[in-house]
Amino acid sequence: MKDPSSLTQPMARYKARKQQERRDPLENYEILGYIAAGTYGRVFKAKSKPTGRLCAIKKFKLDKEGAASYYTGISQSAVREISLCRELRHENVVALIQVILEDKSTYMVFDYAEHDLLQILHHHCHPDTPPLAHFTAKSIVYQILNGLDYLHRNWVLHRDLKPANIMITANGVVKIGDLGLARLFSDPLQSLFSGDKVVVTIWYRAPELLLGGRHYTPAIDLWAVGCIFAEILALRPIFKGEEAKMDSKKVIPFQKDQVQKVVEVLGTPTPAQWPNITVYPDYPNLQVMNVHSNRLEKWYRAIGQTSIAGLNLLRALFDYNPITRVSAAEAMTHPFFSEEPRALSRVFGEGKSPYPARRITSDTNVKANGAPKRPHQSTTVSSRKKSKV
Repeated sequence: MKDPSSLTQPMARYKARKQQERRDPLENYEILGYIAAGTYGRVFKAKSKPTGRLCAIKKFKLDKEGAASYYTGISQSAVREISLCRELRHENVVALIQVILEDKSTYMVFDYAEHDLLQILHHHCHPDTPPLAHFTAKSIVYQILNGLDYLHRNWVLHRDLKPANIMITANGVVKIGDLGLARLFSDPLQSLFSGDKVVVTIWYRAPELLLGGRHYTPAIDLWAVGCIFAEILALRPIFKGEEAKMDSKKVIPFQKDQVQKVVEVLGTPTPAQWPNITVYPDYPNLQVMNVHSNRLEKWYRAIGQTSIAGLNLLRALFDYNPITRVSAAEAMTHPFFSEEPRALSRVFGEGKSPYPARRITSDTNVKANGAPKRPHQSTTVSSRKKSKV
């Protein structure tokens, strides 16, 4: 019988030799700087050394226990995002280039976009900046709907649409990004609520979610598009409420302040408008709130808008009843997009981007575990100008 050590020694030498020959996949990229941090990781701007192609590298955070980070394998959120992004190919959805598993860390390499919508909206808030061009505003909304229609036709809910997650390339193509909360909704094994109790950033959260709905449809993404459209027009969020946090027992609270902001503009929903509203868990909390009438048209006129078609599109996106709320495909055929100026395939027209490049900080340590917080989307700007579309 052979000595076991005679078998293990060649294997050990083989492993040592392979380890010496092994190359770090990140060596193919030059890290240019740090972009931002999110819930699940941090994002860096990089350039491919072989091709010179600009890209964004997302590094997922390690799990934490107290102050120490520890490795538990590939996180569930990373697996979900990777599995979805590998299957998605559309001009208005951010493209995944490569997945890298290195040094007990997971990296996703995406096409780089020079801007995000939040940055562009903040740019137009400064007094010396001209208003957002009519065709640019309309083109952005149309391309968001085009990308969202693709996702929904392929049974994908985004569940976190907001200006910070809408990327725009230097040549003017909109890319829906950050699919970290996205989920397939065809034949789910269990309710989506079972996995994620809270979805969609509070200002863009649909009323069926605010009232405690356990089951929901692609209509939640269309409500978020309505919020984004309104923010493009007004250069400020239309429903800017304060989020009530979960307590230590993880009980989901009624979002009274956010609901208040919604009903102050759209009026208090009734069973006549939304027949199933009475079955929602937090409907009793809505009943004890003050009753408001619909002021959407007044709000629309107050920000300087005159297009009746634009107002009607907002109404369709802000339909309280998720069953009758307009779909992405229906919204793309809305008369608003037939009015002049027409939506274009390049949101900046034939020219290049008129906006400053995305801010990149000097932190280039892509292998660092820490993740500095990105300023919250609610960053206030003292002077807000209105965009006429």
